[in-house]
Amino acid sequence: MQMIPIRVECYSGYKADEQPRAVHLAGERLAVDDVVDRWYQGGTAPGEPAAAYYKLRVGLRTLVVKHDRQQHAWFLMAESPRLGPRPTDCEH
Repeated sequence: MQMIPIRVECYSGYKADEQPRAVHLAGERLAVDDVVDRWYQGGTAPGEPAAAYYKLRVGLRTLVVKHDRQQHAWFLMAESPRLGPRPTDCEH
């Protein structure tokens, strides 16, 4: 999948754009249910781009988004449907 520019609403606490709260895709605002994972790229060596990646659960989908800190831009990197119920939805 190519990098698709998107708009992301974030919680800004200790630092700016600390955690995604909502993603805007195809004219629709999608609330982030859970930040499943996050990781970082570059930023420690001169010339390397600094970026943060987030794996998000948004409704029945899983999204991977990239925050390019040099461009102050967000991109959709991957999208996949989530199969099966969330663990909290299971009956015991």
